[in-house]
Amino acid sequence: MNTQRAQEIAESPVMANVEYNGTRVYIQHVNESNDTVRIYPLDRPEEEMEVPVRSLSEPDTQVAMEVEQMACRVQSDT
Repeated sequence: MNTQRAQEIAESPVMANVEYNGTRVYIQHVNESNDTVRIYPLDRPEEEMEVPVRSLSEPDTQVAMEVEQMACRVQSDT
């Protein structure tokens, strides 16, 4: 994930599906100056941590991108 996307998620009223090491997390704050985010696991809000933005992922977005890439390949093969 990039810093801009993390900031969009943090500011959005809609809960996004974001993961850190396979665990769903909530983004509390984005530190743009050092590309880190303050997060906590959804089921353990007391376990706050600061991690690099690039270590976060959006599984739903990744699946959608992979499907789109496959569709483009199929179209180019025909």
